[in-house]
Amino acid sequence: MLSKILITAAVLGGVVRGVPLRERRQATVPQFVLDYAPLVWLHSQEAYLPSDISAQLANTKPEHEFVAVAGPSPLTLDNLNQLNSPNTTYLTSTVDITTNPAFLNGVKPDASGKTNDAVSAAIIVNDHGSGNVDAFYMYFYAFNWGGIVLGQNLGNHVGDWEHNMIRFKNGVPDLVWYSQHSNGEAFKYSILEKNGLRPISYSGNGSHANYAIKGKHDHTIPNLNLPDGLIVDNTDQGTLWDPTLSTYYYAYDPAASSFTPYDSSTPVNWLNYTGRWGDEQYPDSDKRQKKFFGQPKYATGPTGPADKQLNRTDVCPSNGNECIHRGILVPRDL
Repeated sequence: MLSKILITAAVLGGVVRGVPLRERRQATVPQFVLDYAPLVWLHSQEAYLPSDISAQLANTKPEHEFVAVAGPSPLTLDNLNQLNSPNTTYLTSTVDITTNPAFLNGVKPDASGKTNDAVSAAIIVNDHGSGNVDAFYMYFYAFNWGGIVLGQNLGNHVGDWEHNMIRFKNGVPDLVWYSQHSNGEAFKYSILEKNGLRPISYSGNGSHANYAIKGKHDHTIPNLNLPDGLIVDNTDQGTLWDPTLSTYYYAYDPAASSFTPYDSSTPVNWLNYTGRWGDEQYPDSDKRQKKFFGQPKYATGPTGPADKQLNRTDVCPSNGNECIHRGILVPRDL
């Protein structure tokens, strides 16, 4: 049974003051996970919008090294994990992506922020006990456009998983993680731009990297976010997306590495899929492929939510980079 809470929506001075119709699938989802769920501003020129997770299966075929992989037919979110094997499986587009097949474009959120007829997110809750809870807000896009670098389009790939993570202490948000390319940024919740209780995330045009403020974000140097430079993500207040309106909800057990849906009708096996959510990087011999200083125009698709370090020690993933808990909103490390 879905319940709806109506929150008055208004925009004043470019800052959203509210958002309507947050659908909640079961009361067993911790209330604070919903109350503080991020809202996402998509860029005004975004061509590759949030996408239905299951539609990715309907428009791809499993392959390894560009050879078909045997698997269940039809492929669904209930049986996707049956593709797991020692060899990496790639969900490869059935149509040449340079023709821009329609499924890559996703679904534009409506006036309430909902992607109608498209479940485009997953919310995963890891309760560490003693009042410590991490909530992962996973966002899915069918395509990542990598942007332009010195006149060259680089870093495109089919499939794109991005996320925010909020670390709660006794139901109160403490820190928020914003995924960005190979790393990201963590901020104290108290200093973030918000819509009521809900922190705002700005999605980079094409790349969907998440930022705490709008504007330009250079990410040429790993773990350093500058206001301008060579490789830039652009963010603005284009279309407001409320991922909670079309999402799957799960509890995560790190000891068993298992997921339990809050609603028993929700598919769960897809979260155990270990392959990639897009095409394998095209070889240099492929006429679609180009390289610029060793960087490909078309890269390999991403892994799924289970590979995003769901049982973190700190709010940041453990990747060798310093985890800075930022207490000021500027597009760089302070």
